[in-house]
Amino acid sequence: MRIILSFFMLTCFSLNTYSQLTTKAIDELVERSMKAFDVPGIAVGIVKDGKIIHAKGYGVRSLNTNLKTDENTLFGIASNSKAFTATALGLLVDQGKIKWDDKVRDYIPEFKLYDPYVTEEFTIRDLLTHRSGLGLGAGDLMIFPDSSNFELKDIIHNLRYLKPVSSFRSKYDYDNNLYIIAGEVVARVSGRSWDDFVQQNIIDVIGMTKTATTYNRLKDKSNIIDGHAPVDGKVEAIGRNIFRLGAAAGGLNSNITDLCKWVQLWLNKGKYGEGLSKQLFSEDVYRAITSPQTILQVGGPGAYNTHFAAYGLGFFMSDEKGYKRITHTGGLAGVVTQITMFPELNLGIIVLTNQQEGGAFTSVTNQIKDSYFGIKGTDRVAEYSANRQKQLASAKQLTDSIWNDIKAVQSAKEKVDVNLYTGTYTDAWFGDIVVSMKNGKLWFDSKRSYKLTGEMFYYKGNTFVVKWDDRSMDADAFASFILDESGKAVGLTMKAISPLTDFSYDFQDLDLKRVE
Repeated sequence: MRIILSFFMLTCFSLNTYSQLTTKAIDELVERSMKAFDVPGIAVGIVKDGKIIHAKGYGVRSLNTNLKTDENTLFGIASNSKAFTATALGLLVDQGKIKWDDKVRDYIPEFKLYDPYVTEEFTIRDLLTHRSGLGLGAGDLMIFPDSSNFELKDIIHNLRYLKPVSSFRSKYDYDNNLYIIAGEVVARVSGRSWDDFVQQNIIDVIGMTKTATTYNRLKDKSNIIDGHAPVDGKVEAIGRNIFRLGAAAGGLNSNITDLCKWVQLWLNKGKYGEGLSKQLFSEDVYRAITSPQTILQVGGPGAYNTHFAAYGLGFFMSDEKGYKRITHTGGLAGVVTQITMFPELNLGIIVLTNQQEGGAFTSVTNQIKDSYFGIKGTDRVAEYSANRQKQLASAKQLTDSIWNDIKAVQSAKEKVDVNLYTGTYTDAWFGDIVVSMKNGKLWFDSKRSYKLTGEMFYYKGNTFVVKWDDRSMDADAFASFILDESGKAVGLTMKAISPLTDFSYDFQDLDLKRVE
């Protein structure tokens, strides 16, 4: 109903009002985006020509409390934390303690990947550039969902079991675990934890007074969001991401006021303070972090006439309307964020949201930047909402057809000998999972990630579907058993059902072998 209402509202105002970028125009834009994408709360910041010209919260922090979002409301910024890790390493480069192309094993001798050659050649730069040869989100189940008992030593050890999907440095595939390793390089070189180093040498130095590297380190939790996600078709507050282990990849909590200072630092190439009299990092480090390292494919020029795209060190970059764009997004369960900068325009745009729906931050960011590009007559909220509805409808059609097949099997009362499948299975990097009978139902339990628990429904052949108890995850998965010559299961592979499942549910990387 909210989406239908938002489309009706499109006819009630002039699209050109946004070109003036008045407070009222931005307010209307954000309110429409919240309605179109069903987002309870958003915060928006704009930095232009060295000044904060907009810093405001909208909607509510949580549907449980209905307390208002403001410019000081704290959000998990997720992978926008990665630039802080790259910056921490840059500070160590400036201090002469490391070089970008130093070998990782010089600092973490136990670091080991699947390929011995790659292990020996892997550099600090490689940790930050998503070109390791590992697949998209490889090993993320050790840290996502936020429910595992893995420790840092486990991640370092288990990387050796993750098989590459491409040759070293040949292809971009986004990776979180290697940023955790990068954080450990900071710790071992500096003699302080990554959290302490980033807090003391970046966050506190530039005056981000409310920001902390993790939720647990926040001094004041009185003004913070809850994450939200659709559960059975209705958006509701979900469990908080503490990010006990992977803070260097995505743990920071911050607000619009503080992040405007962070953006100003980058637009000023590392300078800060009164009259920009202080310098946090050198221009050499600035250029290294904001220069292309891994080339990305561009499907076409698109709306902003883009021809080139790349990943640097903690930031994406591309050309848009002839200007260099530096950006990153972040996503956790219930939260998505975006930071966008155009150095040549001296412009920064920050959008934080408390619902895992990326169309909201994209529509707000792009409508704002349209005005600076002189693009008129666009309506990014309507455009992206329509595209998103098509994606959701297509995914729903697929998943509905699978569940209809399952219901048909149940109605036919087809007999399945579940004893062939029950048992304990282990994966080299993820550990044990147990398939067992609970109250007459076949059940899946991970021994190391307690949220990965749910009923298993027979689908076809030797394939079942796991329906996770936590319905906010939207990550139901196929579980396909491998049988021996006697018909008994000896192995298990998995993959997500929906094409919209978050890539960090990397079920496809599991190779589960029966152990009992």
